[in-house]
Amino acid sequence: MTRLAPGAAALPAPRLPGVIRASWSRMAAELLQFRRSREELFFTLALPVGMLLLFGTIFRNDEIGVAGAEVSFAQYFAAGMIGSSIWWTCFHNAAVYVPLERDSGALRRLAGTPMPRAAYFAGKAAAALLITIVETAILITLGVVLYHLRMPDAGRWLTFSWVLLLGSAACLLFGFAVAGLIPAGRSASAVVSPFAIVFQFLSGVYFVYGDMPGWLQGIGGVFPLRWLTLGMRSVFLPEHFREVEPQHSWHQWLTLIVLASWCAGGAAISYVTFRWTPTREH
Repeated sequence: MTRLAPGAAALPAPRLPGVIRASWSRMAAELLQFRRSREELFFTLALPVGMLLLFGTIFRNDEIGVAGAEVSFAQYFAAGMIGSSIWWTCFHNAAVYVPLERDSGALRRLAGTPMPRAAYFAGKAAAALLITIVETAILITLGVVLYHLRMPDAGRWLTFSWVLLLGSAACLLFGFAVAGLIPAGRSASAVVSPFAIVFQFLSGVYFVYGDMPGWLQGIGGVFPLRWLTLGMRSVFLPEHFREVEPQHSWHQWLTLIVLASWCAGGAAISYVTFRWTPTREH
């Protein structure tokens, strides 16, 4: 056993990195990884823009809504694609890439470092939010320039802010919950991508939600994307368009309750299902 020389001061124990500093570093690492992943970069940034341009061009002259108070399909679709891009950035990316990180051993290595485990989730959330803001800004700009998307007034910007933040959190936590249920990273994309795409159809992105059969509305209404797209339509579409929505309402309070419930439920499920190591060695 090594003894200290008389009068020698013991060296202070190394300090663990603070949660905020570690979260910032984790966010920077996530953004760097995102920039280097061509597949993730394409499907997160390029695909929603491409879909907006494609459908907006094909259906540019189509109008939907109540008689005498229609909006162009392009405007409707632009609002839906803003919600859809949040869904893809937060839910899809978390549900697909977290299992891959787990199976590659990256999560196990992170868990063995002094980094607080909460910093991993905080950094991933901060990176997803930043990417979401950039993507949303691009889609809004294209919607305004190409399809005359109406910019909201001051009151609706407040609605836009809480729908964006709460919707992003709900989708991300749902993604973490699903990631914990996927047994192998190599199957994550095959399981999650079809689910993420189908629910874009069931949530009023590609079709008018109120025109779908009631049982399909019921299925779509369970998941956060339906309420995220509804919230974005309430921000960017004229007030009269709510006549096209079920019960002729934007249901903002219900949107708030459902998205908050998904945040709480997603966090609870993630706490139970999230694993830092694979279930079996590959």
